[in-house]
Amino acid sequence: MKKKIFLLAVLMFLLVGCEMANTPTAVVENLFSKYQKLDEDIKKGIDSVLDEQNLTDTHRDRYRKLLEKQYQSLSYEIKEETIDGESATVTAEIEVIDYHSAVSDLTFDSSIYTKESFDEEKLNRLESINDKVTYTLELKLTKDTDGNWRLNALTNEQIKKIQGMY
Repeated sequence: MKKKIFLLAVLMFLLVGCEMANTPTAVVENLFSKYQKLDEDIKKGIDSVLDEQNLTDTHRDRYRKLLEKQYQSLSYEIKEETIDGESATVTAEIEVIDYHSAVSDLTFDSSIYTKESFDEEKLNRLESINDKVTYTLELKLTKDTDGNWRLNALTNEQIKKIQGMY
């Protein structure tokens, strides 16, 4: 009888634990954790961003380190979770390195820069910045047919905020 009660208690714990992990807030926390831990999906995303930049190998390595630093230093606080049937919104406040302020006044001018010298200037500026900025994100989620919460695709604005380039 004790074994059945113990087994039932373990089963209930697992069911409750799984249900608690299937909340909109838990899904958003998992997303931010992936950024902080640089999981494989995030590393693939970094590779994709770098592939679009047409950088030298040296510049590519430096840019990778900047993105990794950004993601690993990302901090967040969940402010609110709102569920409306099969849809949910999680409001989160994030703090990231303010890369945008470092390059906001930098514009490519072919009379001043080559592609490589422009990239060098941009990377130098990004590497020198340590100021942080806070953004509020409203992340949308939808329940799938199995009853699991799934994060909707991030908007370009949300991605830029996570990258500190908004």
